[in-house]
Amino acid sequence: MPSHHHHHHHRSTPLLSSSTSASSTTQSFLSKLLLLLTILPLSLAALGFVLQWRGGGVSDPTIATSSTTSRWAPRGSHHEIFPGMETFSSLSPKSHSSSDCINLGRSSSPSFPYYGDWKFGFESNLKPRICITTSTSAGLEQILPWMFYHKVIGVATFFLFVEGHAASPKVSSVLESIPGVKVIYRTKELEEQQAKSRIWNETWLSSFFYKPCNYELFVKQSLNMEMAIVMARDAGMDWILHLDTDELIHPAGAREYSLRQLLLDVPSNVDMVIFPNYESSVERDDIKDPFSEVSMFKKNYDHLPKDTYFGMYKESTRSNPNYFLTYGNGKAAARIQDHLRPNGAHRWHNYMKTPHEIKLEEAAVLHYTYAKFSDLTSRRDRCGCKPTKEDVKRCFMLEFDRAAFIIASTATEEEMLNWYREHVVWGEKDLRLKLLRKGILTRIYAPMAIIQGLRESGVFTSVIETAPTTLSRDMFLASIDSSNSSRAVPSVSLASRKIGRSREHQASTRKVLEIEASAAHEAAVPPLSPPVWNMTTSIDGVNAFT
Repeated sequence: MPSHHHHHHHRSTPLLSSSTSASSTTQSFLSKLLLLLTILPLSLAALGFVLQWRGGGVSDPTIATSSTTSRWAPRGSHHEIFPGMETFSSLSPKSHSSSDCINLGRSSSPSFPYYGDWKFGFESNLKPRICITTSTSAGLEQILPWMFYHKVIGVATFFLFVEGHAASPKVSSVLESIPGVKVIYRTKELEEQQAKSRIWNETWLSSFFYKPCNYELFVKQSLNMEMAIVMARDAGMDWILHLDTDELIHPAGAREYSLRQLLLDVPSNVDMVIFPNYESSVERDDIKDPFSEVSMFKKNYDHLPKDTYFGMYKESTRSNPNYFLTYGNGKAAARIQDHLRPNGAHRWHNYMKTPHEIKLEEAAVLHYTYAKFSDLTSRRDRCGCKPTKEDVKRCFMLEFDRAAFIIASTATEEEMLNWYREHVVWGEKDLRLKLLRKGILTRIYAPMAIIQGLRESGVFTSVIETAPTTLSRDMFLASIDSSNSSRAVPSVSLASRKIGRSREHQASTRKVLEIEASAAHEAAVPPLSPPVWNMTTSIDGVNAFT
């Protein structure tokens, strides 16, 4: 063996030397040839790419070939396409006979099936069909990541009740350009229509009526949810969720990271699914984009052993009035069915029966609350409330909101920052680690990773750039900040016509009123704080804060 190696080595040296001594002309010819051979296939590839980009041979992603459809169907679903695999089959309809590797290689886009016309139209045939409704005044920098994150985990349809900044032409024209998104403006027509809602004559929400600020928002959310139910039914939805734009569903415990898979596995006799909420626990005071920068969350009481929760209550509460800064009673998804009604922003109910509900053991709603320092002041500016103990009780349901409002209204910038660091930011590394080990705090990276991936793939910028910029006069008038001048708004009048058109719903409503006694009318579920540790003397929140 060694001699063979030796011999081989000798043989290769002359070859080497001869090539180096080759004339310079042959060398330059070879390099030119190499250059040509490199450029030619690259330019051909670029041409092919451009042609496909412009739509040559890119068919509708929704129409996938049957063999691909069945090949990627997730278990438990009927013949649906596996999310994200559509574009491959549509790029080359004939290639599905050959191996899967070719299919994967054919993708001419980044690892995301949105290029071309981006628009994510393909989920519509996947079951169950899930919609989210929200009432928001946020900007695109918050709404788009929130919405596309939920599209990734299987939500096809969004009913967005917009006001303030979200209703401005810049924002709403982008939102309206996204398939599966229905934008509803708070116009005079909408107000008039909601003023006729049966909810006003019912007791379950009455303790929230005619009060300022948070209470008013809660009533508004409930009225919007009531309309969203009708729209969801008309759109053929199976499930509806009410989420704020600072909340992301975390479908832990599902077969895959998919809300659709999670709800597919829910037994058919279940009417409502409760997602306990986790609360963002920020580690810095200068966070700009919570969805991309927060990975630490405080777990809900429902997901912790009782002795852990109560044993560590003091340390995990850090001189705040409660274990969570804001609400602790989670959010819920409801199966679309007859007589469904909202039960405040956190729950659903049914006029004819008590819904059968389950609480999920692993999945959660991630609530990014007070994650930016500016959240202190933005709440201050939303309310016509005086910073007195009596007045904040009228305005805010939760103790921490009351204290934060008083601080934001009376303190200097520096005092506010110190208060924020003391009550919101988890600066102490040892305490963090201790609570992480106990499982009270937990790390969750999936949403951050998904949203960063979306941002890098260019979805957000593309959606903004391709939105029609010229608004029709009507649209423009409709979007000017929602002052209550009367004007026809295409989007709303359409919704109200639809609701009027569904005569059978109205008839069934009348029928319900006659047999109404059957449904117990306990009060709507407000945002509730987590269980309190009984040993502590009840502290008046505001004292504890100032």
